[in-house]
Amino acid sequence: MKIAPLLLALGAAGLALSAQAADPTPFTVQQLIKLNKMHSATVSHDGTKLVYGLKTVNDKGEGSSDLYLLDLTDTKAKPLQLTSAAGTEHDVSFATDDKSIYFLAGRSGSSQLFQLPLTGGEAVQVSDLPLDIDGYKLSNDGKQVVLSMRVFPECKDLACSKDKFTAESERKSTGREYKQLMVRHWDTWEDHARSHLFVGAVNGEKLTKVVDVTQGLDTETPPKPFSGMEEVTFTPDGKFVVYSAKAPSKDQAWTTNYDLWQVPVTGGTATNLTKDNLAWDAQPTFSSDGRYMAYLAMKKPGFEADRYGIMLRDTTTGQTKEVAPLWDRSPSSLMFAPDNRTLYVTAQDIGQVSIFQVNTQFGDVRSIYSDGTNSLIAVTNDELIFDSKTLVEPGDLYSITTDGQGLKRLTEVNKDKLAEIKFGKFEQFSFKGWNNEDVYGYWIKPANFQEGKKYPIAYLVHGGPQGSFGNAFSGRWNAQLWAGAGYGVVMVDFHGSTGYGQAFTDSISQDWGGKPLEDLQKGLAAVSQQQKWLDPQNACALGGSYGGYMMNWIQGNWNDGFKCLVDHAGLFDMRSMYHVTEELWFPEYEFGGTYSDNKALYEKFNPVNYVENWKTPMLVIHGEKDFRVPYDQGLAAFSFMQRKGIPSELLIFPDENHWILKPENLEQWYANVLGWMDRWTK
Repeated sequence: MKIAPLLLALGAAGLALSAQAADPTPFTVQQLIKLNKMHSATVSHDGTKLVYGLKTVNDKGEGSSDLYLLDLTDTKAKPLQLTSAAGTEHDVSFATDDKSIYFLAGRSGSSQLFQLPLTGGEAVQVSDLPLDIDGYKLSNDGKQVVLSMRVFPECKDLACSKDKFTAESERKSTGREYKQLMVRHWDTWEDHARSHLFVGAVNGEKLTKVVDVTQGLDTETPPKPFSGMEEVTFTPDGKFVVYSAKAPSKDQAWTTNYDLWQVPVTGGTATNLTKDNLAWDAQPTFSSDGRYMAYLAMKKPGFEADRYGIMLRDTTTGQTKEVAPLWDRSPSSLMFAPDNRTLYVTAQDIGQVSIFQVNTQFGDVRSIYSDGTNSLIAVTNDELIFDSKTLVEPGDLYSITTDGQGLKRLTEVNKDKLAEIKFGKFEQFSFKGWNNEDVYGYWIKPANFQEGKKYPIAYLVHGGPQGSFGNAFSGRWNAQLWAGAGYGVVMVDFHGSTGYGQAFTDSISQDWGGKPLEDLQKGLAAVSQQQKWLDPQNACALGGSYGGYMMNWIQGNWNDGFKCLVDHAGLFDMRSMYHVTEELWFPEYEFGGTYSDNKALYEKFNPVNYVENWKTPMLVIHGEKDFRVPYDQGLAAFSFMQRKGIPSELLIFPDENHWILKPENLEQWYANVLGWMDRWTK
């Protein structure tokens, strides 16, 4: 598991290619943004065909995206390019007979549904609706489609919403008017439109009429900003749609009570299937025979990082039970096997995102694949198709038998580009952290590591705070880029991290500056003892979101630990932060109530209260469109340091949110971050 995954994944052909490659070079951000990116993978119902989207980027940074078909019955088959039109085809699915595929594309000027025969011919536009389609899902018999579109709840038809969007864009005044929260979310001011679900018939004619089955509801489905059509499904008989959404109410900003709702495909009143659970319910998934509905459910209201339990509802008797209630992991996805009695799920587990088999009758859980970060694409009769990433692999598709044997690589979308890159070797380590409990992390050697030399440390602190820096490949915070720049990289999954049991995750709530700081201190000391090539006296720490909070907390509570710090989107003043962030349920759970209810705890772990101890040079970075941690938090930290004469710099991105997403901005981000760290460590 430690260093071998790269070699195992590449296989003999990949090793031969690597051996022939001319002097691979340490990884850079310029190489990162030019890696090809796979998306929209789907498998035919009979398990014989795989279609995926691939965005390719040339040496000039110019990208294009097309669909490819792979014959899974032929081990020597090469991917066949299906499309070559401008733009991106995405959200691909097979027709019921597997002879054609559906996808979304903007070929006609708006996002519409297309159908492409696999026997030859051009794609045909299926829908001709006045608004963009954001997502869709077909019924089991392929005769109906449910669509997600943004509309105004008060409108009775799509034309009304279209007219209101047009009028809004042409309005001369600029003021936004609100009567309740949420007024903005993630990076977008609310425009009073909502994502609604529409059902229409797919019968060979162009789809022009659809029914809003969430008509008039002031709620979002799928939930925004990160959920997709995994939160929506037809019942197997095609008579109903089941979806996840909050009930229309004024408490949207401080509740996590997402429920599962069932509504007839003809529209009408929806039935709340999970009204007894006041916490988060998600991802309704039916067995093919319609007997069972599986879904994920949290138990703690207001807590977005609670453990998801696997729930199973017998649609005949109405009885619901939790499957594997003693299994201390939190699944992130689930699929039924063809036998309708077995589930395959993914869940974080000790620094990986692993695939598990779950018996719905007895609750037995068995690990199927546990190397890297994996996401399920499909379950066939005897195989699982999944996407896999590691610290040295950007992502490819694999298959494995349902008993965990016969791992096969299906794609090599970055074969040539990876042959030119020299990654640092990595390994997972552990140590005794807070309360003498086991804590895990990863170290990565510099790409040009030389035995006998000591190397400065890049100490990466993850956000969340209920998150993980594990065996994964990121397009943003990519640990291998610091290894490529000559740093020894250390990442610790401190108390509060996910994948180590719910008690471990829960332990950070109401203790943001306690256990995690102790783990980070003990982790740096332990890994430096274990790996003598690391120089703990020459280290920089950096983090984003909660990781940025920790940089501000380190400034006041561990101010002799680092040569420099990098604070991206970090929380500086918990008092002002509570009153300007958009998802109020988050601070209210983490700090035991509203600010006025539990002022003492907010102030106990408030970085601004310890600024008299600040002295470490720090680079502050923030996006102006960040509504999760608004940019005044970064500006305040920078202003304080400038006024006190502490070496500091500020990098502001007016067009970025909580993340840095644009390739050119990512290059600037890494140039500033690595330049800042080099200044203080080399």
